[in-house]
Parts: sequence; structure tokens; C-alpha cells
Amino acid sequence: MSILTPNPIGDFVWQKAWQFPSFRRKFILGIILVLILLLTFPYFFQTIQQHSGPVLNDWVLNQLPAQDVSLGIFLSIWATALLLLIRARRSPAIFMMFIYSYLIVSLSRMISINLVPLDPPVGLIPLIDPLSNAFYGKTFITKDLFYSGHTSTIFLMFLCLRRRWDRLFAFVGTLIVGSLLLVQHVHYTIDVVGAFVFTYPLYWLGKKFALSGWNTLTLEDNKVQNASPN
Repeated sequence: MSILTPNPIGDFVWQKAWQFPSFRRKFILGIILVLILLLTFPYFFQTIQQHSGPVLNDWVLNQLPAQDVSLGIFLSIWATALLLLIRARRSPAIFMMFIYSYLIVSLSRMISINLVPLDPPVGLIPLIDPLSNAFYGKTFITKDLFYSGHTSTIFLMFLCLRRRWDRLFAFVGTLIVGSLLLVQHVHYTIDVVGAFVFTYPLYWLGKKFALSGWNTLTLEDNKVQNASPN
């Protein structure tokens, strides 16, 4: 069943969720906040590009000759994003968890990037991602380093997905993205590792807020996810 065609099971779950006033308020607020966040991204990234910091002596990067693996990074992230979108079509819980966790993770990154200014790794090859780069502004950004936004975003998708094979697909994609970012010298090792360390607790914080007030639906929602055909 296509994401563009009606789905009786998924539509029913969304309709039931919409009956909760708390869900309606959080849904609308989440959409508004994400739009505001995306609009502020170009200004933020252009600003931090003017900052300066140390160049780290990264043992892992020193062992890896820089190569352009943008395509692998791009395909891994956006294939996982498409899967998340398809699952969210049938699951308001997945949608809400990702929206609020993404907001919290993004704000955390904006703070950490300002608190830990770094100059880019030696040998950095610009990452070509026509979708993500649209939010960076006209100048290629090299100083949004600690911690990795690409790694944290796909790891967050893994945490939000519910099905076993979906999670395995997303987890493998997360490992691929984290590894390829190092191969391309887009991030330091600490940036990639930091993405896992920070994203996991922030996901739980976002999940708690996103589902509170209508969480009596989530058990049924999970059953629907497990019972629904792919």
C-alpha cells in the first residue's frame, strides 16, 4: 500500500490520536517549531562559520586517506528518512517522537557547536548533499562539528522506528554514515562518538514529552505497526 493512498489501519490510528486535545496541541506546536528551526538554520550556520577553534590531532583520521563518499552518506540518510516517513504515515507515535526529539537534539547541537568551536579536520572534502545543504545557506559549512548532525539524525531515526528489521536497517545505516563521515574527514572521531552519547538521552526526553497526555494509544499503535503489512 502506497504512502500516497488511504490506509484504513493507519488512518484510524491517526484519527484516534487526533481525538486527544494534548495530541492536537503538540502536533501543531511541533510543526511550527520545526519550521522556525529550519528557517533559523542558514543564519546559525553562516554565523558559526565565522568562529575559529583548534584543529584536533585525530589518530583515526590520520589513518584514513580522505575520499569523497558523499553518495553513500546521502543514500544512507535519505533512504532511512523515507522509511521513517512511511512508518509515520501509519504511526502518530513515531511521527511525534521524531519531531520533538529532533527539535531537542538540534537545539543541543546549536549549543554544543557554540561552546566547542573547532576548525575543520585536515583534508576535509566538502559533503555533497543537495537536500541537507539547502538549509546551510550559500556558503559550504565546515565548522558545525561537535557533535555530528548527520550521525545524530540517522541514529535518532533508528531510535524512533519500532519494527525489528526497520531498526536493523537504520542501525546499519547509522554505522555506515558515521564511518563514511570519518573517511571523508567531514568530522572528527569525537564528533561522531558524541552524536551517539548525546542523542540517546535527548531522544528519551523528547519521547517523554511527545507521548505524554495521549500515551494510552501507544500500545495499540505498536500492535498496529507489528500487524500491518510492509
